[in-house]
Amino acid sequence: MNFKIKNISLKQPLLMMVFFALLGMLNSCYSFTGSSLTDEKTVQINEFPNNASLVNPTLSQQFSTDIQNRFLQRTTLKGTKSNPDILIEGEITDYAITPTTISSNTQTNPSGGVVQQAQNKLTITVKVHYENKVHPDSSFDRTYSDEAAFNSSLSQSEIENSQVKIVTERIINKIFNDIVANW
Repeated sequence: MNFKIKNISLKQPLLMMVFFALLGMLNSCYSFTGSSLTDEKTVQINEFPNNASLVNPTLSQQFSTDIQNRFLQRTTLKGTKSNPDILIEGEITDYAITPTTISSNTQTNPSGGVVQQAQNKLTITVKVHYENKVHPDSSFDRTYSDEAAFNSSLSQSEIENSQVKIVTERIINKIFNDIVANW
């Protein structure tokens, strides 16, 4: 074997051993374990009912489907309806659209005055119960919330098609990371 790195010949056995030892040390400097779910094999994710005072009729089904897909597609867990290693359930506790104004979105009208564009904010809150039967100390009950600001001229269907997806995706990311990621 005759490798040359910057005119250094690695023919000598001692230099080869040092080279591979350094390579091995560099490789072990950073290790991402990926998932804290090592012994768990099955998951049951129950439907998240929408118990908010303002009810989006499709939110419960869509959120439940999206969170199930996230866990089944991005982990090695298998879905089950009986005796799961992991149980994830909860409820949607708040769905609110409130008016707000963001000063960075301004327009100058023809008379020279500044007009702020009206903004609304969508907030969704989800209460989650996570039960890990293999590692019970990892179990928790938490509330997750996120929001998105949008132009008040959006229709209700446009809000539900775009903003709801953005907010629920963020909440599902938080839940998934708290359960799966081993930082």
